[in-house]
Amino acid sequence: KFYISINRPDITDTEMETVMDTIVDSLFCFFVTLGAVPIIRCSRGTAAEMVAVKLDKKLRENLRDARNSLFTGDTLGAGQFSFQRPLLVLVDRNIDLATPLHHTWTYQALVHDVLDFHLNRVNLEESSGVENSPAGARPKRKNKKSYDLTPVDRFWQKHKGSPFPEVAESVQQELESYRAQEDEVKRLKSIMGLEGEDEGAISMLSDNTAKLTSAVSSLPELLEKKRLIDLHTNVATAVLEHIKTRKLDVYFEYEEKIMSKTTLDKSLLDIISDPDAGTPEDKMRLFLIYYISTQQVPSEADLEQYKKALTDAGCNLNPLQYIKQWKAFTKMASAPANYGNTTTKPMGLLSRVMNTGSQFVMEGVKNLVLKQQNLPVTRILDNLMEMKSNPETDDYRYFDPKMLRGGGNYIEYQNLVDYIKGKQGKHILYGCSELFNATQFIKQVKYTFLVCFC
Repeated sequence: KFYISINRPDITDTEMETVMDTIVDSLFCFFVTLGAVPIIRCSRGTAAEMVAVKLDKKLRENLRDARNSLFTGDTLGAGQFSFQRPLLVLVDRNIDLATPLHHTWTYQALVHDVLDFHLNRVNLEESSGVENSPAGARPKRKNKKSYDLTPVDRFWQKHKGSPFPEVAESVQQELESYRAQEDEVKRLKSIMGLEGEDEGAISMLSDNTAKLTSAVSSLPELLEKKRLIDLHTNVATAVLEHIKTRKLDVYFEYEEKIMSKTTLDKSLLDIISDPDAGTPEDKMRLFLIYYISTQQVPSEADLEQYKKALTDAGCNLNPLQYIKQWKAFTKMASAPANYGNTTTKPMGLLSRVMNTGSQFVMEGVKNLVLKQQNLPVTRILDNLMEMKSNPETDDYRYFDPKMLRGGGNYIEYQNLVDYIKGKQGKHILYGCSELFNATQFIKQVKYTFLVCFC
């Protein structure tokens, strides 16, 4: 929403100010709720800098009046040199446009990308009825089911960031574990001849039934485990259908190679022209990533060839027109974002989920292993947190709303006085919030650098 508003060519100054104020007010409320005044770093010459300047001003104005400050107990005097302050890094979305378009391979991101997932709830449509309906029969009804994927879901919390094949294998392992526990309860009941007894009667048996009693008492937990297994089986199956139908594993691997400048083993045109590989949107995302990431943009002749292939595939070319103009007017045209030189690699048919004995038949799907690498935003944060010298962040601006004193010194003052003596008819005024001596300035610098680590 904000990206579209800010980058509209016809946006007026008044509209821009309104958007900036909305962002600043939201950030201000966040830090008031957090109860901490941040150190602010931002890229220069971008909308991020406009937000940073406005936010810094708003925080300073609030801190200046200690009696009415919203940062209770963290006013200028009380917490100026606190070591527990957050670092707010503001970056413009234009710093990396490829990653939002990138097909992914992790569970949560896949669910968000290919399914109807909103506010931690995923909505699925499941077919009902016989697969081979007789001629003239009514179409099969779609059963709609909703599942909540929340922090109380232990499986989700553990595996939402895992590569999809690992998730499928983990679901299979959970299912086998559940079946083993269920079989153990049935076996104990059978041994004691209690197949028809209810749980209340079983719990009142003597000590020699302690093992069975323990197993039965764990039934609520077992039922919850079964519920989560069914939930993630259904969700993962829906994701798997999209992967197979659209060949998303191929897209993911290919895009990783493009972004990491790795040699491609298949022509980009071949994938775009393949009617069985992906939707028109998948093909456009792939090409946009190529166009954004490449150092040398395609010639007009090659671009026309790509456009024809995309049009034949049913793609809307409007996004390409925007990216083409964007790249022509940004610094990234000569220095595209660096995504590292590592990429995914096939793990081979080692995973149990790759064979037909599994709950998930993943034949034809590549079992890719993710290799950890830092994307541009992560590298920027790392540089700023660790105070590393790097061309990406060396020119980032620094704001500390608590440092209201600019500070001056007599050396500068005297040097200016001496300078102006030789300038007949010229006058100079030297002003500062406070005159620091060397010892005081060293302390100020020390504190300033230390809070950057927080």
